[in-house]
Amino acid sequence: MTDERILEVKHLCKFFYAGKHSAPMKAVNDVSFHINRGETLGLVGESGCGKTTTGRTVIRLYQPTSGEVWFNGKRIDGKLNAEEARAVTSKMQMVFQDPVASLNPRMTVEEIICEGVKINNLYPSREERRKQMYRMLDMVGLTREHATRYPHEFSGGQRQRICIARALITQPDMIIADEPISALDVSIQAQILNILSDLRKELGLTILFIAHDLSVVKYFSNRVAVMNAGRIVELSSSREIYDAPMHDYTKSLLSAIPVPDPRVEKKRKRISYDRRQDYGPDDHPQLREVRPEHFVLMSDSEWEAYQKA
Repeated sequence: MTDERILEVKHLCKFFYAGKHSAPMKAVNDVSFHINRGETLGLVGESGCGKTTTGRTVIRLYQPTSGEVWFNGKRIDGKLNAEEARAVTSKMQMVFQDPVASLNPRMTVEEIICEGVKINNLYPSREERRKQMYRMLDMVGLTREHATRYPHEFSGGQRQRICIARALITQPDMIIADEPISALDVSIQAQILNILSDLRKELGLTILFIAHDLSVVKYFSNRVAVMNAGRIVELSSSREIYDAPMHDYTKSLLSAIPVPDPRVEKKRKRISYDRRQDYGPDDHPQLREVRPEHFVLMSDSEWEAYQKA
């Protein structure tokens, strides 16, 4: 991991509208963060908090309402020409949550994995494409015989391996993993995490790891960003987030992690968080550095009270 910033997101917003005159649904509301090359940033929060929308907006599947996205030193949130778009799509890939829905049932594994290579014109000959495809299959724990089969012939874990191979064949600098294990059995989840961990070390990958399982994120991520209602409420190192959380929502999430001991679990107290709690137009909430590299969302009044305390 280096200090070079491979991705930088500045004040990103993505709003959805139910009708022409309806109030916006603020799925992503003023989100800012960065990821260094070779780092894994965990983006966590409950369902509907805006995690997936953030990832899809970063990778240009959604057009942002406002804000900036910088990748490898270039701004990518606006209109790009064909060459610039190809550079982004080849160097930033996404592994989706549902391996069933994200694979074309009418294509073989070889066609699925090589599709991105053909679109980006990375390997001119079919022999070279096939050679790279076999290499990807080997890296994710599949065999050459699997190349001629169709997605319905595989288990959920094997389908997710195919998705990872498809993402890796373009030799990306960064992968956005959108809850890649949530649709899998518990026994298979560890296998997929081990594959991602090995690939991260072997290829020097940068990963934006989107998840809601805090116990997984703790051991897989270098830093963790906690998201609630479209905003990042706390951002720090993995150890700092788990050992010394500061925002009430972070404390509430951590208190909900089950402990595999009935006696301890029975005595534990869960911290509740009022989901209706939000900031008004005059509060000006923003991430503020309360400790070195530890940021917490605070309004002006909360920041003043914290400084006095």
